[in-house]
Formats: sequence, C-alpha cells, structure tokens
Amino acid sequence: MNKLVKFCAAALMVSACGMVEAAPAANNDFVTVKDSHFVRKGRAYYIAGANFWYGGYLGAANSVGDRARLMKELDNMRALGINNLRVLAVSEKTEMKSAVRPATTSAPGQYDEELLAGLDFLMAEVAKRDMTVVIYLNNFWQWSGGMTQYLNWFEGTPALDPNVTKDYDTYMQKTAGFYRNAAAQTEYRNVIAKIVKRVNTVTGKPYSDDAHILSWQLANEPRPGNGKATPEEKAVYVKWIDEVAGYIHSLDKNHLVSSGSEGLAGSAHDAQLYLDAHRTKNIDYLTYHLWPKNWGWFDSNNPSGSWDNAIGKSRDYLNSHIELAKKLGKPIVLEEFGLDRDGPSFSIKASTRLRDRFYREVFDIIATRAGKGDPIAGFNFWAWGGMGRAANADFWWKPGNDFVGDPPQEEQGLYSVFDSDVSSLLLIKEYADRLHAIKR
Repeated sequence: MNKLVKFCAAALMVSACGMVEAAPAANNDFVTVKDSHFVRKGRAYYIAGANFWYGGYLGAANSVGDRARLMKELDNMRALGINNLRVLAVSEKTEMKSAVRPATTSAPGQYDEELLAGLDFLMAEVAKRDMTVVIYLNNFWQWSGGMTQYLNWFEGTPALDPNVTKDYDTYMQKTAGFYRNAAAQTEYRNVIAKIVKRVNTVTGKPYSDDAHILSWQLANEPRPGNGKATPEEKAVYVKWIDEVAGYIHSLDKNHLVSSGSEGLAGSAHDAQLYLDAHRTKNIDYLTYHLWPKNWGWFDSNNPSGSWDNAIGKSRDYLNSHIELAKKLGKPIVLEEFGLDRDGPSFSIKASTRLRDRFYREVFDIIATRAGKGDPIAGFNFWAWGGMGRAANADFWWKPGNDFVGDPPQEEQGLYSVFDSDVSSLLLIKEYADRLHAIKR
C-alpha cells in the first residue's frame, strides 16, 4: 500500500479515496460553457486539477516511460478528487541544456511516435478514471524547446536559454518573434493538426471525439514580449491568439480552446491587452497563473518579512482576474500557482508549512467565490511530483532521472507536490471536495 493510500485511510477517508472503476466516457460528455461556467454531463463542472506536464512521457512504452507509475499516479490523484490534468503535447529537440530530453519533435515534421503513443496511453487511462485533460501545444519557455526552438529552426538564430544568459527581458522580446515568423507559424499549425487530428493508437478513438479532453491550449504562458511590449507587438499577439484558436476550432468542433495566458503578468501588466486577447469568440474561457516568489513578491529567505506583501498582492491578483472574467462573461481557471518548501529547500524532507498556508489562501478565494456564483471554473496547482524523486545532489534534472512537477529549467523539488506531502494532499482533498459539492 503506497503512502498516499495509507494517509487517506489514516484520515478516515477510505470511501472518498476509493479507486474509481474504469468507465469510458460517452461522446456526448464534452465539457461546454454555459452562463460563464463549465458544464459536463448536464451538471456544473469544477476543476480541481494538477499540472502533470510529463504525463505523456510516463505513458511511453520505451525506457523513457513508466506506465506502472503512471497508473498509480492517476489513481492517487483521482483518490484526492483531482479530476483534471494539464499536460504537454509536444516538445522540440534543442541544444539548450535546461530542456527536457528526449523531445517529441526532432526536427520540423519528424516525430517520435513512441512518445506520441505515450500521450495516447495517458488519454486511455484518463478515460478509465473519467478525468479530463487540458493539452497545450507549445511553450513560450525553453524547458520543452518551445517557441525559441522554432525560431532556431526557421531563422537560424540560436535558441536562447535564459537559464544560461540570465537575461529574461531579451529572451521574452526575441521569443515573441515566433508570432511574426511565417514559416514558424506554418509548422506550428502542422503540429496542431498532427495532434488535434490524431487517432489514439490505444483506443482507436480520434482525439477530436474524446470527451476526456477538456480543451486545447495554444501554449504554456504565451506572452506578447517582455514588460515593455510595444503596441505593434501587442496587436500581433492579439491577432495570433484569435487566428490560431480559430484554426483549432476549424479542425475540432467538439472541444474548448484556451490561450494558456498567465493573466496580467503575461500581458505586460496591461488589463486591456488581456481583455482584447481573450474577447474573441474563438477563446472559450480565461486562464491565469500566480507566482508570488517568481514575481518578487515573496522572499523565501525572509518569509515573515515578506508574507503580508505576498498574500496581499496574491489576493488582489486573484480577485482582479475574476472581475475581468465577469467583464467578458467567460469562465476563468487558475491553472498554475505554487510556493517552495520551507527553508527554502528542495529536499523532500523539508516541511511545507508556508506552501500549505499559501495554498489555503488561494483555495479559499477560489472556493468561496465559486460558491457565490462567480465565473470560476476551478484550479490546477503546480505541480504533481507524486512518486518521483530528485536523483542528484544539486537537484538538477538529467536525462534518465524521474520526471517530477518541476521541469528541467528548475531544481527538482522547487514546487512539486510529492506523495509524501501529507498536509498538502489533505488540503487539496479538502478543497477538491468543496468545489465538487457546489451545485448550480
């Protein structure tokens, strides 16, 4: 019996944590939007979700994957009430050291079919547990190759690794050139078609007919550039979101489409830009992310001195985005948020008191405002580490190591929730139950 199941039993939640019988979803069970809320099977559908970017990697049948672990991870998440996963569809081969290896795409049009079959296996197992998945089709950041690798392919410019240069402003400004590069956009649409029109090799079902896909997402955290994005760059970004989302809808009439935006932090702190980018009918719901440490609001070396500032700004950020969603009349998902372990430390032995306190603050705003009828669709915490463990003394990932929630651009253990983090798991379970109990 693994640690997660033991903790469930110890917390007298055995019945709630019971594993779900495998049951394929019917084709009419797609998540839709009605009156600024998600609906599934004729009922309100709230996401209590996890980021699980490496799910397709674990599903691969070759040495990259670990299907036994994948099935246990899905069982453990489902036992907590987690009903949605946010997953990476493809990665691009790159020379950048802080990117995952191997990659799904070794060069334009050249795919690793074993890794793609891993995504098929993941979707087949998700269906057995009646969970849903958000699949993102690109990445503004370098840890999966992403947009900067497209520019390397089609402009011949070096793929920029901000982990090496430490110059994120230049990285963001140059990476936004992806939206204006015609060849990159053509190949990106080829990739979209490759995934969206794919037929699952495990189930034989086209992805477009799979009701366990909640939405297609343009990219992980697309930005118009850096914080000084020009009006022209903003206009290009707005047009890109509208046209690519429309293209996805032209291929697949059944699924929702979202942008993957961080919200104001990913919109040059321009509320009008965020609204303009998501006003289009081709974007079905809004997304936003919350990173108080990454954004300089919280200093984990001085937690007591920075806590009030971090929580105050976090509350304002959460509530302001819910108000923006009201303006557009669309649901909104907080699809990334996290805080590091006490110390600060990357070690799994370190406590999570501050993270749990942060999670409770976030969860309470989401659940309370959802209960009042605001256009909240739920949350996805960052990220599920589960049974994975850091393998190296410096906590940096190397090929062959376990996959955890922290991608290779970050120390392994930075923001992951592991299966031994009992207090964090209890919190997730508590608020998952609270969201699932909302009737509308």
